[in-house]
Amino acid sequence: MVAVAVLAPWLAWLVVSLLSVYLLNLLTHARSGLPPGPRPLPLIGSLHLLGDRPHRSLARLARTHGAPLMSLRLGSVTTEVASSPAMAREFLQRHDAAFATRSVPDATGMHAAGSVPWLPPPPPPPPPPASRWRALRKMMATELFTPHRLRSEKVGELMDHVARLARDGKPVNVGRVAFTTSLNLLSRTIFSHDLTNLDDDNRSGEFQEVVTGIMDEAVGTPNVSDFFPMLAPADLQGTRRRLARLFARLHVVFDAEVEHRLRTRDAAICFY
Repeated sequence: MVAVAVLAPWLAWLVVSLLSVYLLNLLTHARSGLPPGPRPLPLIGSLHLLGDRPHRSLARLARTHGAPLMSLRLGSVTTEVASSPAMAREFLQRHDAAFATRSVPDATGMHAAGSVPWLPPPPPPPPPPASRWRALRKMMATELFTPHRLRSEKVGELMDHVARLARDGKPVNVGRVAFTTSLNLLSRTIFSHDLTNLDDDNRSGEFQEVVTGIMDEAVGTPNVSDFFPMLAPADLQGTRRRLARLFARLHVVFDAEVEHRLRTRDAAICFY
């Protein structure tokens, strides 16, 4: 009884504090000029409305609360949802520079620091003449996303591989051969040679397993740290640790390629 008497004031204070924060959030949301959306619950916001098929839940919520733009409170993070082609065009095409910065998933941590999907936009004008953002985007536009002889070569290899399997009456693992072709396209661009080949199912499967695992952990699995940033240091779901192990497997391959390139360069210099 004494313990209950001691704890009662603290529990009452906690309840009042949570209700005060909730009401303050509602008032702030109402006066913020944000688009309409469902009224958030204390602490969790509208997370309970997403379900296991968020794309369908978001479409249903947009019909209820107003398309083409809707505001959601996911945990402690405010999110805007564009639910029409015209509104998506406004964000992704006409005002892409203003909305280029994307929130970095907590699990990726330092691994995403230089990743193109999460690169911040260039600073306000005048920008530096050789900013990292501009240099990487230019490299992607000129080397990766334009018709190129290398791409034609890789597509030709893929077609020959599929034709040979068809002649032999063997099944085609579409996901595996498409992944291997994309992987070799990137590795040829970066390392000047293929990391695997279309007939090497073991090595291709290992890379596919790692990359699929990274995507699942980084963006495919809800992480409480992304909705409640104050809890991020605790890594309650262990996502950071699992992702670090997956990246370590990739780094072994990349480090070996870099070391090989350095040895080859040193040998060429000595020969010269």
